[in-house]
Amino acid sequence: MITLDEANLENAVSQLCEQDSKLATIVSQFGSPPLWKREPGFGTLVHIILEQQVSLASARTCFDKLNVRLPGVQPADFLTLSNAELLKIGFSRQKTRYTRILAQAVLDGALDINELNNLDDDEVFSRLTALTGIGPWTAKIYLLMALSRPDIWPEGDLALVAALQKLFNLDQRPDLKQFQDYGKNWRPYRAVAARILWHYYLSL
Repeated sequence: MITLDEANLENAVSQLCEQDSKLATIVSQFGSPPLWKREPGFGTLVHIILEQQVSLASARTCFDKLNVRLPGVQPADFLTLSNAELLKIGFSRQKTRYTRILAQAVLDGALDINELNNLDDDEVFSRLTALTGIGPWTAKIYLLMALSRPDIWPEGDLALVAALQKLFNLDQRPDLKQFQDYGKNWRPYRAVAARILWHYYLSL
């Protein structure tokens, strides 16, 4: 299973820059993107669920509060927290439900998070999205950042959509088909192209 690390990330960035002048311009202006590696596991999945449809900063604040309350964030400990406690930490009712479903699935063995490391992208995606509250974006961000898979293209990511609109000087934000079409140009390193575009978005 090929995964990204600091060394092969740089090689992939170089390959993308050779074939795409727009990505090359970003890297020339802002430098290579970070790996943005996250540790695989329950805590990271909870964090990504918290990031759904909110700012990264607010999700980070909520997750940091959870970590203070439960260092390490393990599913059994997580389920000991009441809905009121989670609400006080910053969980919405919907995300409380989603993360409880996730924690129970891990405890029941319905989802073996450690096994995901050994599965191909499609199987990881299938197992994660089988759970209520984990949609395509959440599953792909986990694949991209926690499992470091090189060819993941997370549709619905608002920062990527905004970066593409700016980069290609579009009058409107690209729709799903346009988004997917842009990604096809960067196979087999779409996850690296995503990192370049996030780096661009955050540098503007």
